Amino acid sequence: MQLALAEAEAAAAAGEVPVGAVLADSDGRILARAHNLVERLNDPTAHAELLAIRDAAQRLGTKRLEDASLYVTLEPCAMCAQAIALARLRRLVFGAYDPKGGGVEHGARIFEQGTTHHRPEVVGGVRESDCAAILRDFFRARR
Repeated sequence: MQLALAEAEAAAAAGEVPVGAVLADSDGRILARAHNLVERLNDPTAHAELLAIRDAAQRLGTKRLEDASLYVTLEPCAMCAQAIALARLRRLVFGAYDPKGGGVEHGARIFEQGTTHHRPEVVGGVRESDCAAILRDFFRARR
């Protein structure tokens, strides 16, 4: 999660919503790391999770990342949760909960839907206060 927090800090420094993600294999080797690039790319889908999944899938030459774990600083939205399911990630670990925009423990609860073909192991609230503080400070400074 420390590496994901560093990615979130990089996002904040670039004026992006500070969300960072790191994808690791079952041995803990980093497959990809990313932070939000929505503003820079003018792409509403350029969320940290999607960018990390895309990068790892391209570099490994596979659409399935079955042994990988994704560490992300914020509960993924419904779009990202569905991408996690489609990539068949083994585990999702996230920091701050997102009651407003989350799609895992809140909102659409993608992994609980009968139409979802894969449900990763989910661990929420890891370093929650650190992850929430980055977001809180970012938005406080913008108001």
